[in-house]
Amino acid sequence: MTTPRAQEATAASAYPRRFRRAEERGRRIGRILRRVAGVRHVDEELLDRIGRRMYARDEPGAALVRAMRRDGRPGAGRVTMAQFERALREGIQAVPDAPPELVRFFSLVDAVPAWVDFDLVERGAGVIRRLGRTASDVLLQLSLIGGYRFGGPAELLVATGGLSGATAMRRLGETETWSNAVARPGGLRRDGEGFRLTVHVRVMHALVNDRFEHNGRWDVREWGLPVNQSDRAGTLGLFNSTLLLGARALGWWVSAADARAVMHLWKYVGLLLGVDEDWLFDTEREQNVFNYHVLLAQDGQTPAGADLTEAILKGQRRLTEARSNRLRAAYARARLLGMLRCFLGGESLEELRIPVTLPWAVPPVLVKNLAASLLLGRTERGRRVLERAGERFRDRRGVLLFDGARPQVGPLPL
Repeated sequence: MTTPRAQEATAASAYPRRFRRAEERGRRIGRILRRVAGVRHVDEELLDRIGRRMYARDEPGAALVRAMRRDGRPGAGRVTMAQFERALREGIQAVPDAPPELVRFFSLVDAVPAWVDFDLVERGAGVIRRLGRTASDVLLQLSLIGGYRFGGPAELLVATGGLSGATAMRRLGETETWSNAVARPGGLRRDGEGFRLTVHVRVMHALVNDRFEHNGRWDVREWGLPVNQSDRAGTLGLFNSTLLLGARALGWWVSAADARAVMHLWKYVGLLLGVDEDWLFDTEREQNVFNYHVLLAQDGQTPAGADLTEAILKGQRRLTEARSNRLRAAYARARLLGMLRCFLGGESLEELRIPVTLPWAVPPVLVKNLAASLLLGRTERGRRVLERAGERFRDRRGVLLFDGARPQVGPLPL
């Protein structure tokens, strides 16, 4: 089922106007990724699917939201948020006279495919916990701010509110709360916090999609659907293979077996989020090939991305200045700007209105990560030490990002 505005947009063109509007820029940004992925020729069929699915949504999530929007009492087939929350916490059997759409939705998310290997999921979660601060660095600098270089998702983030430093930091904190829950021991089991938050995020995405499709303020013809399948799959790629690439760039050694485990964990997360199953990948190479084509499909830099970046940098600066002395705050900023220079390059930093500095603070990070992963990471005891250190860092960071308040997962991770 599509809305009249979405039908009108797809009738006008198979793709939104932003599709491939800055393809040459995407090629420049993706030069290293293309070499890493071994892409020799552009897959035009894949690019066509990426463009078309900018008009595609998570249909099971959309059906549930339509039932939530339905007029009438709960007994008339309307789903309430209280019913959804109870089914999420206790299972669909705990909801008396559960509406059909709620039953159908949970029959999907509660079904565990035969390919899911929870031992491999747990191994992947342990790898992410060991990455600790490095995972947070990559998420912030390469995944989050790096994603602000393209039009579309940035416009939606602005539209949902996020241009103040406090709001930007809270949104970052909510994203990290979710990703940390996913990586906790047992987090993706049915009773795990990572499972609950992932399904919650999926429904929040569907609610945002529904609201913006119908309010007349979102240009579907320009950007595609607000939360579409192509952007959803592209965002998933920022958490699996992009995380691994970024961690290695910062000196962290990740074995092929550990990388496969990380990919498997996020494959299951992607399924729970409603990403199309043919865009859930087992290997880094498959994901990196897809990610490269996503870059080719993007629009160029828009003011929204630069404004969001400014809000994040202001929030980070206030955070460090409030909690550190002047010298440590200056080092934290130099560290952040230096990593951004390494990850994004000078041209992208100028487009995002970020000061371009020498990355002098990055070499010590490389040395520290090499030592941690190659020395401590070689023994079971050392890996446990790294995991505990990573968890302590994330807990402290959560307190700082939320200023001691209880985190609430927001509608739009990243």
